[in-house]
Amino acid sequence: MEWTFIDSWIIVTGMLSAMSCALLGNYLVLRRMSMMGDAISHAVLPGLAIAFLISGSRDSLPMLIGAVGVGVLTAVLIQAISKLSGLDQGASMGVIFTTLFALGLILIRQAADHVDLDPGCVLYGAIELTPLDVYTLFGWEVPRAALTNGLMLFINLLFVVFFFKELRITSFDPALATTMGFNAGIMHYVLMALVAATTIAAFESVGSILVIAMLIVPAATAHLLTDRLATMIAISLAAAALAAVLGHVGAITVPAWIGFRDTSTAGMMAVAAGVLFVAAFLFAPRYGVISRMIAQGLLTLGINRDDILGMLYRVQELAGQRAPAVKTDDLRNALQTGAWVNAALLDLRRTKMVRRTPAGMVLTESGLSSAANLIRSHRLWETYLCGQMGFCDAEAHYSAHQLEHVTDEVMQERLKSAANYPTRDPHQKIIP
Repeated sequence: MEWTFIDSWIIVTGMLSAMSCALLGNYLVLRRMSMMGDAISHAVLPGLAIAFLISGSRDSLPMLIGAVGVGVLTAVLIQAISKLSGLDQGASMGVIFTTLFALGLILIRQAADHVDLDPGCVLYGAIELTPLDVYTLFGWEVPRAALTNGLMLFINLLFVVFFFKELRITSFDPALATTMGFNAGIMHYVLMALVAATTIAAFESVGSILVIAMLIVPAATAHLLTDRLATMIAISLAAAALAAVLGHVGAITVPAWIGFRDTSTAGMMAVAAGVLFVAAFLFAPRYGVISRMIAQGLLTLGINRDDILGMLYRVQELAGQRAPAVKTDDLRNALQTGAWVNAALLDLRRTKMVRRTPAGMVLTESGLSSAANLIRSHRLWETYLCGQMGFCDAEAHYSAHQLEHVTDEVMQERLKSAANYPTRDPHQKIIP
């Protein structure tokens, strides 16, 4: 693989395009309007075609005016149909954007006969050719697409920075924003106009078909990784930039592995963004599927550890100093959690809280201390539930059993104080 300045400019253009889309995409994701980006990216085609037919050229200004006008019109029509007809917003989007998209394709076919317009470029983009169309800036030849997307990124950044508070409030609670004097409707339509303008700026780089991936996927990836808006925006920008880099590198390397020369960089950018999303979907610390499975497994293991310690403590409490060992089979039958009992026993033996004897399992000194602390939490909860809440039936034991696993020493002291410093639980058993 031979790297040239063309490859560098392709990546720069892709990064600027992806980041300008991702910046606004955060608010589409937060507003549960992800499909609105898709609707606008498809529905602006009539605006483009009309601008081409009227102006007879592909100048940026007519394109931008036509796209922004139709983009805002799309948002207005979707809102109007949803309110007046009672259809949900998803159905309204489907009606509007498919109709306008089809109309746009028809007009583009007509416009292609009058101006130098490639419908395929509008649909799929031509980022590989952007370094060939340059503009001289301060003595440097810079691709026009890079300047366009860079300018769009700068405008979007200014909008987000200056209206950060308003965007945050209107995204999470439009009703509250209205009571605070912020016009949620105006913010909505300005955002939609910028989405339309950003879509047009990205057409030459990634095309209308793939711009939705850049609008939504980096923001959705960031949303899985954090709950803080500022951090989410930063992560989405990083994910968009990384997707552009990985997309172009993948476009010129991966096809060779299967016998092809290369493939579409814009397509590979979307694929790379999808791969990053899948990674976050699986491994995000809080919301990742695998991370949650691991956390759930550790929680189940911890509960089984506690239950074994509690059972061994109660056996020793009943038998006195000459506590009999408990067989593993008896623990399995009592807890009825299958293989988790074996895993919990292995972990307890590893941490030297229980030891195996020929007769079965017994507590060590450290295990006895941990078990006493657990039983203390259980009996304090039972005492509190019975004495302060009047909850003295058999279900109090079950509730105390659930709460004992999440009770720390601070909570123990508060329970003890609230229950008037008891020494025995409602069953007259000593509280350790």
